[in-house]
Amino acid sequence: MRSPQVRNGVVETPSPSHSSVSVHKLRRFNILIVVFRFASFCFSLASAIFMFTNSRRGSDLPQWHHFDAFRFVAVAGAIVALYSLFEVGASVWEISRGATVFPEVVQVWFDFGHDQVFAYLLLSAGSAGTSMARTLKEVDTCTVSNAFCVQSDISIAFGLAGFMFLGFSSLLSGFRVVSFIINGSRFNVQN
Repeated sequence: MRSPQVRNGVVETPSPSHSSVSVHKLRRFNILIVVFRFASFCFSLASAIFMFTNSRRGSDLPQWHHFDAFRFVAVAGAIVALYSLFEVGASVWEISRGATVFPEVVQVWFDFGHDQVFAYLLLSAGSAGTSMARTLKEVDTCTVSNAFCVQSDISIAFGLAGFMFLGFSSLLSGFRVVSFIINGSRFNVQN
């Protein structure tokens, strides 16, 4: 740390300001996290909506709620959409206020841990849904109700896209955790 300077009879202490390059990188990093979280929200919500609305009238036609894997896809998409919406809000709060919603140590581990758990939730729902969709195609269910199978496939694809963006967000959260462990702060911002 630099010592105070005397100029024109006034003692000036150096401020702990960050260089404009570091602040710009930090802002860009935070915006990238918001973009990934918002994309995860959009794809997870679309996955849930597509699966929840995948019902055709008629007692002999397949319904999404008749299949455990499709219920898993729908509920996982809804849960991850809610989580991602919360995280988008927390990230916007952090960008606008310059502070985290929770204390920094809690926020870093909360983001990283939950990103991991919910990414795994989407991946496992997507793989279960894919397996069920393939089974339905093998037993000719899709020839009877092609629209049902197409809408199920779209829902599963949206869920897997949500997983991809949540995975990217998890990588950035992991970077924050490592920075916190090494530097005591979630960002390595130097003067």
